[in-house]
Amino acid sequence: MAEGTRAAEAGPLNGKVAIVTGAGNGLGRAESLALAAAGAVLILNDLPGAALDETAERIRQAGGQARARAGDIGEWATGEQLVRAALAEFGQLDILVNNAGVLRDRMVFSMSAEEWDSVIRVHLRGHFVTTRFATAHWREASKRAGGPVYARIVNTSSEAFLLGAPGQPNYDAAKAGIAALTVATARGCARYGVRANAICPRARTAMLAGLVSPPPADGPDPLAPEHVTPMVTYLASPAAEQINGEVFVVHGGVAAVLNPPSIRAVFRADTPDGMWTLPAIGAALSAQFAGSSPDSPGFACLETMKLATETVGFD
Repeated sequence: MAEGTRAAEAGPLNGKVAIVTGAGNGLGRAESLALAAAGAVLILNDLPGAALDETAERIRQAGGQARARAGDIGEWATGEQLVRAALAEFGQLDILVNNAGVLRDRMVFSMSAEEWDSVIRVHLRGHFVTTRFATAHWREASKRAGGPVYARIVNTSSEAFLLGAPGQPNYDAAKAGIAALTVATARGCARYGVRANAICPRARTAMLAGLVSPPPADGPDPLAPEHVTPMVTYLASPAAEQINGEVFVVHGGVAAVLNPPSIRAVFRADTPDGMWTLPAIGAALSAQFAGSSPDSPGFACLETMKLATETVGFD
């Protein structure tokens, strides 16, 4: 690491350099503070403003190192500049935590083009542009080293893509895309040392205002963002070397690793040539879906909502 970097106290991320997007508030800020406490030095990104500077200052006051690099995460140049900043100021890049996001909730039949585009741009494109430049750097570093390098990506998806939240088609689509991007990155870059995983966090942030019940009057708040940060820190650490291409649901005291979609049933065409015809499709599907309800989409994964719902308090 470049001369002048803080000699942090022993921690699982001591000597590592991380980029965190969406670091100005909420979960991104909590993640940044946790990574710094674990020994990492950070490049922090969010839109310009006092919130981002405050996160950096809080890290510095705690004895860590952080640089605030404001910018629109949907811009191609921002991803490039963040990676360059890590290399120029700290001499390396080891960890990328993508967290930036916005909400523009609307039913699909009344959503505007801007409401669709802005959410896809910040969430999905924002995850892509940082991933693109980070993985390009790690690929070249691996070639120079003659083997894998240390590289961790933690992306932020959401249970919304599993549930098909009716008023969030843009957000659902973006978060599904992030899960797919994570798996594609894991498969495509594992040989270079990259370990890419995603979390679906439940955290009490400004984005969830009005969607969750108030915090409990007594005892810990299971939706406090700080309860998500141990998972992020762990996935960014050397201990997570064997974990790649996974998606986790995580909140206060609960973590679940998701299975990929499974095949529910297989149908074969009962025709002389074995090919589908309209009557054959009807015969094959009618029995399977005879008792189905149009109000209960079959591809939705409602099981995750059973994870400590009595404690979490979703409205």
